[in-house]
Amino acid sequence: MKQPFRTAQGGRIDRSRPVFFTFNGRQYAGHAGDTLASALLANGVHLVGRSFKYHRPRGILSAGCEEPSALVQLEKGGLTEPNMRAPVVELYDDLAATSQNAWPSVEHDIGAVNGLLSKLFVAGFYYKTFMSPKSFWMKVYEPFIRRAAGLGKAPTEGDLDIYDKMHAHCDVLVVGGGPAGLAAARAAAASGARVILIDEQNELGGALLSADELIDGNPALDWVAGIQAELLANPEVRILTRTTVTGYYDHNYLIAAQRRTDHLPRRAAGKTARQRLWKIRAARVVLATGAHERPLVFADNDRPGVMLAAAARTYANRYGALVGKKVVVFTNNDSAYEAAFDLKIAGAAIPAIVDLRPEAGQGLLERARNLGIPVIAQGAIVGVKGTKRVAGALVMRLAEAGEAFADTQPAELECDAIAMSGGWSPAVHLFSQSQGKLRFDDAKACFVPDVAAQHQASVGACNGSFELGACLAEGLDAGAAAAEAAGFPATAKLVAPVAQSRAFGTIKQTWVVPSLRPVGHGKAKHFIDFQNDVTAADVALAHREGYKHVEHLKRYTTMGMATDQGKTSNVNALGYLSTMLGTSIPEIGTTTFRAPYTPVTFGTLAGRDVGHLADPERHTPIHAWHVARGALFEDVGQWKRAWYYPRPGETMEAAVSRECRAVRESVGVLDASTLGKIDVQGQDAVTFLNLLYTSAFSKLEIGKARYALLCKEDGMVMDDGIVARVGPSRFYLTTTTGGAAKVLDWMEDYLQTEWPHLKVYLTSITEQWTVAQVAGPKARAVLEKLTDTKLDKESFPFMAVKDATVAGLKARIFRVSFTGELSFEVAVPAHQGKQLWEAIFAAGDEFGITPFGTEAMHVLRAEKGFIIVGQETDATVTPQDLGMGGMVSRLKPDFVGKRAYTRADTARVDRKQLVGLLTDEPQTVLPEGAQLVEVSDDPALTKGGTSPLPAPVPMIGHVTSSYWSPTLGRSIALALVKGGSARHGQVIMAPLTTGAVRCTITGPVFYDAEGKRANG
Repeated sequence: MKQPFRTAQGGRIDRSRPVFFTFNGRQYAGHAGDTLASALLANGVHLVGRSFKYHRPRGILSAGCEEPSALVQLEKGGLTEPNMRAPVVELYDDLAATSQNAWPSVEHDIGAVNGLLSKLFVAGFYYKTFMSPKSFWMKVYEPFIRRAAGLGKAPTEGDLDIYDKMHAHCDVLVVGGGPAGLAAARAAAASGARVILIDEQNELGGALLSADELIDGNPALDWVAGIQAELLANPEVRILTRTTVTGYYDHNYLIAAQRRTDHLPRRAAGKTARQRLWKIRAARVVLATGAHERPLVFADNDRPGVMLAAAARTYANRYGALVGKKVVVFTNNDSAYEAAFDLKIAGAAIPAIVDLRPEAGQGLLERARNLGIPVIAQGAIVGVKGTKRVAGALVMRLAEAGEAFADTQPAELECDAIAMSGGWSPAVHLFSQSQGKLRFDDAKACFVPDVAAQHQASVGACNGSFELGACLAEGLDAGAAAAEAAGFPATAKLVAPVAQSRAFGTIKQTWVVPSLRPVGHGKAKHFIDFQNDVTAADVALAHREGYKHVEHLKRYTTMGMATDQGKTSNVNALGYLSTMLGTSIPEIGTTTFRAPYTPVTFGTLAGRDVGHLADPERHTPIHAWHVARGALFEDVGQWKRAWYYPRPGETMEAAVSRECRAVRESVGVLDASTLGKIDVQGQDAVTFLNLLYTSAFSKLEIGKARYALLCKEDGMVMDDGIVARVGPSRFYLTTTTGGAAKVLDWMEDYLQTEWPHLKVYLTSITEQWTVAQVAGPKARAVLEKLTDTKLDKESFPFMAVKDATVAGLKARIFRVSFTGELSFEVAVPAHQGKQLWEAIFAAGDEFGITPFGTEAMHVLRAEKGFIIVGQETDATVTPQDLGMGGMVSRLKPDFVGKRAYTRADTARVDRKQLVGLLTDEPQTVLPEGAQLVEVSDDPALTKGGTSPLPAPVPMIGHVTSSYWSPTLGRSIALALVKGGSARHGQVIMAPLTTGAVRCTITGPVFYDAEGKRANG
């Protein structure tokens, strides 16, 4: 299969391995090592897609991640992926790609009619067009916008691939595998430091892969191969290719996305993770991320076949693909001359180099003459012939001032491609994400790193050093300095290799090339942002309408908001805006670069956090024992908690009733290890707790515990638990299972932002302890077999805490109860938990000791009227609403939420308050969440399902908890009812689909109201 634009030889592709692929349903051939873009160009395909707004024909602009135009849809079904940049899609067998944003085809797109209406679709048109009539918004405007939005098509089937995550630490992280990055990695590794070197391409070398540079008198790629071999032989070095660092966060924490199988033929899912997310913490970072070439902004600069000069050079030298048979080069700097020379050597004709400057750099004109390439000095391309592919360039000479023309008519240069260069923009994105400050280098017309905010250095092209010799020297110095700063001894300085450096030369700052007609007049368009169809006229309009701040300009025009995030457009837009404002670019500043640096798939970010892996599973040390006993589990937070233990043929109701009876009549054991546990220490610990909790702790004795509530600033209950004093300035706190992390974060937030003067230290110890709750009339008898500590009522009263030895293990015993029965919670180090658990069951065997799960625990606590935060509370409930007003201190001068209780709303007598409910029919168990209403004879309420309820029906409350109580032999429920505290004995109704259920309001405590059993 012929590839008419493939060079006869050269490139880094494997010409012995053909690769077949389809584009828009047509089959083409490429070679191993090609990208989709290089293979399309080799086959003479320039028209790749359509632009977002005007549906203009678009081709390939770049050869890297900065590509804004050549976006394609890959594959189909569960493997499909939209908005893939053709220059970074590695070619593989049977790859299938299609154009985007075109219908019925990319060749004949009906959406191109938008171009004829371009005067309507100017900057901010959506703000102006869709204002009125208001009635059109939902039925006309919004559907239209939704249909027009986006480029590719989101997949409708499940993702067939798998993804994973890795965490890594290193002394020196080097981002970028070009000459500067390789030099930095080599110097850092020489000191013995752990080094991670990351590069987004499939092989190391960076810009050297596309050039013919010499290092130490030999081909530069020989030097690259030598350094790579040296690094691979070092066990402290890890090299990650096909990996893009997409985010740089505080304390040198960086995120990288690795494409592990994207270059291989798509295959069945489940074998190898397609992509991996790396989370890296580095002591020092060296950024060697290179630079992006900028386009020139001239009339119709978006035609397929107009591309960046360095990209054209890359396709010729690295991939053996010519971007055209006749290529006109248009530039304002020296770098494009190298592209022209290499294209000529590769076999393309160069009708001319059109240079906006009056004179090129030293020696370039002589080399051009030697190769037979004409140079048009102080010239400009003022128009492009052709629509779906370049067919010619219109060129005029500029007058000395550079704003007017010296010619009266343009000359036409026959060509099928234009290679342009508007200068270079260092890839400062990661530096900016790290909060580093930029400065504008006027001589090089670009932003460069200035003041770093973290432990890092920028080297090479991303530092504005575009000469090879400077890149190598900076890399070596930065790598050695980073290793030394990370704690490694300074080594003998490596000698920088000798590079055949070419001077950067001068650059003419031309942000919009003069045109035959003023910008915005006539059919020609000067594109700045290629993907979002933002033109110079749009920037000018935004300026006229008052959008003069760079961030306003960005949002009003959508400039820099496409998938390329302004990599090719930002500086041109800023330069043009500065011209109109009559000020300098540094005074304007630049937009904020945000993560990710390049688009990242949702799958990569989620990793394997899908399906049953969507959230981590946390198991207690007793988990295997529960499984062996046939327990069924429920998810509480991230924990798997034993729900109940059904015996063969036993229903859930029967199992839970059996477990409840065991606790009430003999002894049961609950795995309470999942409760949140926080260690609080410090000389200001009492002060800190007094400020957080509603209760006071100044008089709490060592060895005593107190049940306490935490409330938010609005006075509503947030969490609850036990506060035990285990030393003069040390406390042991418990929280709800699901609230542990939230409570700790909340406490840390107050400690660090509101009371930083307090000397208090918080430590999560949830996973450090195994806790067995032994509850029931025989609980004391069981534990007395395992400890010499006196457990009688007088020696060990209710709410006491003691350190003891239990079953030969150092333990801490809490005399607390959530079941209403005599209860002891025994805590031991987590790794000894199973040993304690088995010892307890052996000691309790004669009493018929029974494990009970969370469902039985819920029934037992409801019988006692104990609340569960998040079930009896919903962020609108105060302690007073729960009948716990006595736990709110009136003596403490302040605590979180105190001021909220002075509000008239929290003192209303008709607030929803906690009550008990007893149904008239004892066998009827109310559904949790059931709404409650006043008693009514309305048949719609009493008959259920025969007629609709009258509207509105005033709701006076709802059921929070509801169970069958085996202890009482009937149903019970807890509820929040308006003014419920004063309504004990009154009858209300719960309307259900089967009919209304009459209920009597009672106090919330149904069993042992005096508390004799827990205190016994």
